[in-house]
Amino acid sequence: MKQGLLTDRQKEVLRYRKKGLTQQQIAEIIHTSKANVCTIEKAALENISRARETLEFLYTLDAIHLCTLKTGLDLLKAPELIYAEAEKQGLKVKYDTISLINRLRDANPERFSGRQVREDVEIYINKDGDLYFG
Repeated sequence: MKQGLLTDRQKEVLRYRKKGLTQQQIAEIIHTSKANVCTIEKAALENISRARETLEFLYTLDAIHLCTLKTGLDLLKAPELIYAEAEKQGLKVKYDTISLINRLRDANPERFSGRQVREDVEIYINKDGDLYFG
């Protein structure tokens, strides 16, 4: 039965992958082909990505656009830029430098390569100092 955005099969495959099993091992357990496991996993990850994007959009509805981290920016310079822009708006970011960098990377892993921003990241802030990324 599908509950939420993932089917039971997608949840099952993701649970096995989280435990470290290979696609081939999962295929043997659930009696299907490795190619089918690959397809199931890919669809699940796409659904999760769409859900994450939808939630980020929802959160930005109560936030203002703060700044844009441009492609090529050194990630270690991002906190300084974000703090300065928040200060201009009279807002205080609720994250310290390390937490902010980790939050950026965790929320947008595909947008960073090492210390470099690979793709522009829009930064939003709400009145409580929470940051959201678009």
